[in-house]
Parts: sequence; structure tokens; C-alpha cells
Amino acid sequence: MYIITILLPFRAIGRASWAVGFMAGITKAMSKFRLAVVQLHVSKVKADNLSRAKRLIQEASGQGAKMVVLPECFNSPYGTGFFPEYAEKIPGESTQVLSEAAKENEVFLVGGSIPEEDQGKLYNTCSVFGPDGNLLLKHRKIHLFDIDVPGKIRFQESETLSPGSSLSMFDTPFCKVGVGICYDMRFAELAQIYAKKGCQLLVYPGAFNMTTGPAHWELLQRGRAVDNQVYVATASPARDETASYVAWGHSTVVSPWGEVITKAGATEEVVYADIDLQYLADIRQQIPITMQKRTDLYSVNTVQDG
Repeated sequence: MYIITILLPFRAIGRASWAVGFMAGITKAMSKFRLAVVQLHVSKVKADNLSRAKRLIQEASGQGAKMVVLPECFNSPYGTGFFPEYAEKIPGESTQVLSEAAKENEVFLVGGSIPEEDQGKLYNTCSVFGPDGNLLLKHRKIHLFDIDVPGKIRFQESETLSPGSSLSMFDTPFCKVGVGICYDMRFAELAQIYAKKGCQLLVYPGAFNMTTGPAHWELLQRGRAVDNQVYVATASPARDETASYVAWGHSTVVSPWGEVITKAGATEEVVYADIDLQYLADIRQQIPITMQKRTDLYSVNTVQDG
């Protein structure tokens, strides 16, 4: 009995140590995941765009990606004249393909955006699907791209599109993710609110052009990342010099330190980034701006939640 009495505590300790080690291993594993950003060549043939997207999602999954991001307007050319022609309801043809691709490849899929028709209105809408193929959210572009740079570019999304009116976040086993579309990235308040609500990764399917792209694309991403100590990922269509709207390309992932982790060129490709949430936590501890905000002097808050 004496021997048994002595051995049992050691076995219990051994089991406890194993359990602690096992859980620590799970926690460590869950603190990292691979993100894939698909820079897709978009043509005027919707079926080709969908087929190409599906193939590249599969390719990304094969490289260990647990989350895949597609570009803005991935199923159609980008332009006010194209939005009514290519618009679909959700669910519809394009989102059905996305749902199936997410389920087949067991990934979280941020489905870029498509022109969405709903009750006579058109929206620029991003649908997000879970690894089971279920729709987690749809984000309608909040800030419409209405700009006029004399001698360079004029574009007015509001000529055909209506703005969305809600914030969009989804949870994963890794972290909470905030979603914006292209021009939404210019509005720092949106990113601040997402970070305040616990997002550690912000994703922006986008299509900056040859004027705003070289000037602001990377700058804005690094700004949103550093200001909020979050990862920021952007997915652009590949550049097509023959298109009526030429996208800048250069899909990018930026770290909470403001470093560019990965960046595509101008052509179609998939780029990868290993998101390290422990690294994010370390940065927030080293430079604790969240704890140092002077909420007695200023605050950024939502008027309504979505």
C-alpha cells in the first residue's frame, strides 16, 4: 500500500503535466495560422473568373492556408457600367461557388466582393464563409468610391451603387476578423472600432488604381496596422492594362509592427503570410497604446452596431 500511495500522486502529476503541456501545445498552435491572399486575373467572362478563383483557393489550401482572401469585384470587371450587368442576389451563382470552395477546402473564405442586387438596389458586397460552407456574414461597402483627381482619374460608385450601413466582424478559432472593402480602408475610425471590438486581423479586398495605388495602397495598410496594432491584409485583382479600370495589384499583408510580410507583384498569384498572434500580443505589451488612450479626452464609438 505504501508503494501504491507514493506512486499515485506521481501518476496524477504526470497526467496533469501532460494535460498542461497538451493544452499549451494547442494554444500555441492556435496562435498561428496561414493566411493566403489571392491576386486574381479578372476577365469579362464570369464563369472563367469563378473557375479560376476556385482553383486558386484549392491551391492555397494545399499550401496550408486556413483563411483565404479574394479581391474586390472578383467575378466581374470593376466599373459602374459593369455592376448592373454582373449583379447577383446573395445567395446566387457566385456565392454558391464560394460556399462549396470553402467547404471542400475547409478554409475560412473572405470572398472578395461582387456586385449584389437586393430589392432594386446594387451594393458592392463581400461574403464570408466558414470551413463548413455556411455564410458567416456579408459586408456591404460602407464608403463609396467617389473621387475626382483632375487629369488622372474620376470614379463615382454612387452612380450605380448604394452604401452599406453596418460593421462586419467574424470569429475564428484563431482570432476575430474585421472586414472592409477598398475605400473603407481610408477611414481610420472603422479600423479603430474593429480593433476596439477585439479584431486582430483586418481584411480589405480592394482595387486601387494606377493613380491611388502607388501613392496610398501600402501606406494606408501600414498606417491601419501600426495605429491599431493589428495585422492588415489586402487582396487586389491582378493588373490588366487592357481593362477600362486598371488595378494596381500588389496584394499585401502587413504586421502589427508595420512591416510588409508579403506582397504580390502585378500579375496573378497567391501570396502567403503566417499570422502570429503571440507576436501581436507581445507588441501590444511592449507598446501598450490601448491602455494609454486618453478616453477622458477623446473616443471613437459606433452609432449603431451591425
